[in-house]
Amino acid sequence: MNYLFDASFREDIMKESVIYQDILQQGRQQESLLLVTRLIKKRFGEVEPILIDRVSVLSVEELEALIEALFDMLDVADLVTWLQDQ
Repeated sequence: MNYLFDASFREDIMKESVIYQDILQQGRQQESLLLVTRLIKKRFGEVEPILIDRVSVLSVEELEALIEALFDMLDVADLVTWLQDQ
C-alpha cells in the first residue's frame, strides 16, 4: 500500500515538472496542427505548402481559433486573410 502512495506521489510531482508540462504542450500543438491541416485539406483540397508552413508556427490557442474560423471560411483567400491578421 505504501508503494502505491509513493508511486502516486512521484507521478503527481512529475506532472508538475516544467519538462512534463512542455511535453504535454508539444503534444497538444502537434495534435492541433494535425487536425487543422486535415480540416484545411478537407475544406479546400490541396493548398500551397507555404500556407501549411504558416499554420505550423501557430500556437495551440491560435490553432484552436483557426479550427473555429474554418467553419466560416468560404475559400482559401479567407484562410490567407485570417493568417495575415494573426
